[in-house]
Amino acid sequence: MANKAYKFRIYPNTEQRVLFAKTFGCVRFVYNRMLADKIKYYEKTRKKLNNTPAQYKKEFEWLKEVDSLSLANAQMNLQTAYNNFFRSPKIGFPKFKSKKSNRKSYTTNCINGNILMENGYLKLPKIGFVKLKQHRQIPSDYKLKSVTVSQTPSGKYYASVLFEYESQVQEKEPHNFLGLDFSMHELYKDSNGNEPSYPRYYRQAEKKLKDEQRKLSLMQKGSKNRGKQRVRVARLHEKVANQRKDFLHKQSRQIANAYDCVCIENLDMKAMSQALHFGKSVSDNGWGMFTTFLQYKLEEQGKMLVKIDKFFASSQICSCCGYKNPETKNLAVRVWDCPECGTHHDRDVNAAINIRNEGMQIVFA
Repeated sequence: MANKAYKFRIYPNTEQRVLFAKTFGCVRFVYNRMLADKIKYYEKTRKKLNNTPAQYKKEFEWLKEVDSLSLANAQMNLQTAYNNFFRSPKIGFPKFKSKKSNRKSYTTNCINGNILMENGYLKLPKIGFVKLKQHRQIPSDYKLKSVTVSQTPSGKYYASVLFEYESQVQEKEPHNFLGLDFSMHELYKDSNGNEPSYPRYYRQAEKKLKDEQRKLSLMQKGSKNRGKQRVRVARLHEKVANQRKDFLHKQSRQIANAYDCVCIENLDMKAMSQALHFGKSVSDNGWGMFTTFLQYKLEEQGKMLVKIDKFFASSQICSCCGYKNPETKNLAVRVWDCPECGTHHDRDVNAAINIRNEGMQIVFA
């Protein structure tokens, strides 16, 4: 069995918006209260506390007004985060959820037909039928498992619907390979010498974002005008994110349909942005998101994504004769001639070819 989620935009009416806000608040309250009690109990006894949302409903009657499964999922999420910390402290201790956070969500499960999708509406527990923009048909053999309702900083509502289905994907024997080398400006260069013309959406919108954020900073906190301006800024950020995501989806789909195996370097993008002081550029091109999209699109077709060790000297090795040129450690060297065989190399294309060749060796090893 496999799982697949579809994200749809929903349009709640005024009454449903109030119910959503109440559910978001109750989920946050239960999470924070349970976490606080766990901390107090551990400080006293040095033991873990197994508390549940049900024990708080007597004291806080208004918790009964929202979907009980949403509270149960909050408990499960907290318990997972809490246990993960004790298994590996590097993960970090669970944090309290802030009421001022602009992004809100809750998850509910499908039990005895309490969640339905029909005639352009989504039925949710305690909420009722919410208008839904269904942009694709769901296969009849898919079984609905759960729904996560979220509200973006701009005020839009989305429902991420999780389905379970029988996976019948057969692994495909790789015949054609492609190597991709990360590029700061064009997202990547491939082993065939091609590169996408990446528009750099954040850079395009940066001036307008700067102006709108300056207006926001000058407005009085708590005023209605500040609230309206905050939504304007959020919509600009959302537009940039959607443009980037659309571009990355299209590029990953083209590659996944054309090649059986794609080879990339396993890069730490967070460390790279901090070390090279190119935080905006690294974040803007969305390499991490692109590789995630590429991986699941390949796996759906029984194809492969091979990740090469990040310490592999892909830029230093001549893809023709294997000579290792230490001068290419300097990032300013974009083209070079091999001293051994005389081949002229584009730095990124040569790296992509080496990544492809290394990936082929891993696959056929």
